Order: sequence, then structure tokens, then C-alpha cells
Amino acid sequence: MMLSEKYLQIRKHSEQICEPLEREDYVVQPIVDVSPPKWHLGHTTWFFETFILEAFLPGYQVYNPAYNYVFNSYYETIGNRVIRTDRGNLSRPGVKEIYQYRAYVDAAMLDLLKAPISPKAEELLLLGFHHEQQHQELLLTDIKYILGHNPLFPVYSTTAFKLHHDQTKEREMISIKAGIYEIGYSGTDFCFDNELGRHKVYLPEFSISSNLVTNAEYLEFINSGGYKNFTYWHAEGWDWININQISSPMYWHLIDGVWHTYTLAGLQPLAVQEALTHISYYEAYAYASWAKLRLPTEFEWEVAAKSFDWGQRWEWTESAYLPYPGFSKAAGAIGEYNGKFMVNQKVLRGASLATPEMHSRITYRNFFHPQLRWQFTGIRLAK
Repeated sequence: MMLSEKYLQIRKHSEQICEPLEREDYVVQPIVDVSPPKWHLGHTTWFFETFILEAFLPGYQVYNPAYNYVFNSYYETIGNRVIRTDRGNLSRPGVKEIYQYRAYVDAAMLDLLKAPISPKAEELLLLGFHHEQQHQELLLTDIKYILGHNPLFPVYSTTAFKLHHDQTKEREMISIKAGIYEIGYSGTDFCFDNELGRHKVYLPEFSISSNLVTNAEYLEFINSGGYKNFTYWHAEGWDWININQISSPMYWHLIDGVWHTYTLAGLQPLAVQEALTHISYYEAYAYASWAKLRLPTEFEWEVAAKSFDWGQRWEWTESAYLPYPGFSKAAGAIGEYNGKFMVNQKVLRGASLATPEMHSRITYRNFFHPQLRWQFTGIRLAK
């Protein structure tokens, strides 16, 4: 596929995700971790404009110089920006203008891609593709949070995305022999910088579940008093559930004695055989402790992943998000992409059913703070 075709395909998908939205949905920001959908559309456009068009298309005129302040996310190198908590306070630019901005930048990008581009420009273009795909997943999870915290529990779509996965196969524990294994990306296609620095690790013998934990299994944890027994929890996690009065996964609602969950198709009875999702690391750790098992490390996960079906949930691991040996940040703003977040976060491996096609790898390292659960997160146990 030509670069121009790939570009248009990815850009169109972002807009398809937003097609079911009402105009009012585009601006809502209920918590700091959730950005308004229109901000995602603007920010991904700003990325192509700032890092590619301004650098590689002679004579390019930016659509609006003020957008550098509005749509910069966290790039200190680029300059000041609207603080993250205030993204939902911006009624302007309006949705119509943001789509005009996308069209303006898309036209310029297609002009640039009419002729061969330099290796550096292509490298940034591929990063832009994967950056927008990251935001496509964030769009879905943020939209779900926006609608799922509306007391009307509005339907996003009943057909647009398959976001369910039943664990119907019989569970088994897959044994992995002790040994020295190589970890990290080794191919020639795109990967993020935090996957680089392929290196050897020694792993003692371990076993890992072939299946993700289901809603039914997690219900056993709830019904046995799992949220009321401090012995299963890290002290920080115990404080977190008590301060925030958390007693079930996000989007679960006990209605007239029956558990329901909010899905992108609206409020539904809990599908007990479906893979559990929307839980924090704290909850994942507590469940594993209750089950007398543990979470795998990210290295164990990567070594074992070829032996099980993965990609339905982002799976919490027991690994802190740290650089691989020899990791170095790129010069300039691009160097801010991953490296500066390598503190106080846990690694998640795999992908989710909200992850765009061709945007997942066994070596992909996602990372979140341990209390976050608005993403499609789940649990795979090890021992």
C-alpha cells in the first residue's frame, strides 16, 4: 500500500469512530485522563502539521498558529499549551472547524506524498500513523467513559465495533522452562523506541494461564469479600478503594440484585463468560493474591505469548515501566514520546479489541498508572 493510501486509511478511521457521536459529545471531559473527542481529532492533525508539514513541505502555511497552543499535548520542546485538565473547557475551535483543519492538513499531506520523501520524513510519517492509531484506541475508551458516566447510559453503537470476547476454551496452565531469553523488538518494521534495546533475561521456570480471567471468576472474588479484606491488597490499593469507595470493576452496576455493565451498546446484563475488563493494577494484584497466584512479569508474558491467544485486553503485568538496557531518547521533541514517562507506572502487554488493526506486537509496551482502569484492561494469571 502506498504511503498516501495508508495515510488516508488511518485518518478516515479516526473520523469513522466519531460518526455515532452527537455534536455535544465531542467536547466533554469528565476527568483528567479522558480528553474530548474533538481534541483527539485536532491533536493528531497537529502532529502531522507540526512534525512533518512544517519541516518537509516548502512554503507550507500553518492553518492557525494558535493551534500549537491548543493541540500540543505534552511536548515541552514545542512550547506552552493548554493544561490537560482544561481541554474540555474549550468550546472553540468548534467541531466543524476541526474537521476543516483535518481536511486542510490532509490536502497538504497528500501534496507532500505525491513525490518520494526523505528517510527522516518517512520515519516521522510512520510514527504519525501509529500515533494516530494510539489515539483511535483512546477515542473509543474516552467515548465509552463519557457515555458510560452519563446516567442515561446512551448507546454509542450496536454494530460499529466488536468489543466482546468470551473465554470459551478450557483453561490450562502453560509451562515455560527456565532459561535465558531475548526480550525486545528485533524486526525491521516500525516499533516504538521503548521496545528497543533487545537484551537477554534469565527466567526461572514458570507457568501462565492460557485464558484471561472472566467476569464470572471475578464475581467470585467480589462475593467472597475481596474488596473488604485488606490482606489481598497493596497498602496503596487498599487506600485507593476505600477513599474512592470502589467495590467492583468500572462500569459494573448492581441493579435489583442483578449485575449489569455499561458497554458501547448501552447498559447490558453482565456477560459472565466474557473476559473481565476495566480494572486497575491494584484490583488485578488483589485478585491474583486472592486466587493464590500472581501476575506475570512483562518478560514472562513476552516469552509465553506465542503459546496463548492474546489481544483482547491490555494485560497488567508485575513489571515497572523502565527503560531497556541501552535505551536513549531521540533528540528534540520526538524524544519526549516515551522516555519521560518511565516512572511510577506499570507495564501492560498485548492489545485490546479497541486496538486498531496492524497496531499490535508481542513486544509492544503499554503503560499506565496503577489506579487507572478506563482502558480495556484485564488479567492473566501466572505462578
